Amino acid sequence: MPHNSVKHSTRLDVIPLKTAEKHPNSQRRFHVMSKPGGSKCNLDCQYCFYLHKDELLHQPKQPMMDDTTLEAFIKSYIESQDGHEIVFSWQGGEPTLLGLDYFKKIVQLQNKYRPSGVKIENDLQTNGILLNDEWCQFLKDNGFLVGLSIDGPKELHDKYRVTRSGKPTFNLVMAAAKRLQEHHVPFNSLVVVNRHNAKHPLDVYRFLTKELGATYIQFTPCVEAKDFTTTAPQFWNETMIPNKGSELAKPGHPMSIVTDWSVDPDDWGNFLNTVFVEWVNNDLGRVLVNLFETAVAQVMGKESQLCVTAEFCGKGLAMEHNGDVFSCDHYVYPEYKLGNIHDRGLNEFAFSIRQHGFGMAKRDSLPSYCKSCPHLKLCWGECPKNRLINTPNGEPGLNYLCSGIRAFFDESLPMLTGLSVLLQRQENTQK
Repeated sequence: MPHNSVKHSTRLDVIPLKTAEKHPNSQRRFHVMSKPGGSKCNLDCQYCFYLHKDELLHQPKQPMMDDTTLEAFIKSYIESQDGHEIVFSWQGGEPTLLGLDYFKKIVQLQNKYRPSGVKIENDLQTNGILLNDEWCQFLKDNGFLVGLSIDGPKELHDKYRVTRSGKPTFNLVMAAAKRLQEHHVPFNSLVVVNRHNAKHPLDVYRFLTKELGATYIQFTPCVEAKDFTTTAPQFWNETMIPNKGSELAKPGHPMSIVTDWSVDPDDWGNFLNTVFVEWVNNDLGRVLVNLFETAVAQVMGKESQLCVTAEFCGKGLAMEHNGDVFSCDHYVYPEYKLGNIHDRGLNEFAFSIRQHGFGMAKRDSLPSYCKSCPHLKLCWGECPKNRLINTPNGEPGLNYLCSGIRAFFDESLPMLTGLSVLLQRQENTQK
């Protein structure tokens, strides 16, 4: 397939493959990020990649997944998978705006359709603003895992994460974290590493581990094409794409390919390297950091634990409040719509010719610059939605974060290798 094969995948038919059918001893596994409240949110984070969906998808002012669609989703999601554990993920926008009774209904429907011997788990991604004691007790009683968005100490968090009226939110989020801890609700810290906080890696990491008490941290680099509110990934104007090393391939330039709040790729590399050293020296085995954990696993020869560093993608769908299903959470654009839950089962979308083409294109669209990289099998071109630039010689399809990712693996690989050897020895002694 050509370099823009992700784009070309939108031309394939949504015809179910044989793997969509249930067979004895089969293992159909995929994930759906559900948006029951659409893009509605009580915050106005400048870097949010989802707030604009209300206009792009023509959502109503008060989007809410109705009872019929909610039940159809839960039923189909459970019936479409063969594993002994099924994980539901609820996101937005801000999903808690739907109210606690709505989530009680979710749990009731899950219990209604849960087969014997199957465990159902839920995770909720939230800004935490509405989490009172009643919410926290419900989350505890029903085993929810919470992903709490927080970008570091107050001066860094409040840079972009503000209310609709422009007020800071740090104190509100810290109050939510305290309530979750008091009710013994497990939560992950979700950190968007942007142009501002990326320059303060130790401040961010030490705050999370020492003041917030986080033991699981997810770092997500903020990378947004300047026209992300209207233009789907891989549908960019190819004549405007800069080469690696160009000033247009960094934030801040008037003609930059990305928004001003996107992380600088070199800052991303420095952020990872600085935090990695701190993590290894002080928190190894106590704090889990998503990007570091999967890097160690991949150096050991195991599969990536994250879609962004896996060889293929396509097993993470997204569903909007009206039942529309899309190829990925970051590809919720009309071009990547697969269909609607009322027309087909989720298994038919997840294991379709079109979605298969989308997932395979992650590897097949890599430029030769990536294929010759010594870190290819640790990176796999990262997320395709970030492949915004050309290689130094002008070949398209290079990841915007390439220089930072390379810098991280160049510096950290000896230590990653050492950790992998120690872990391998531990595994061998336990056999």
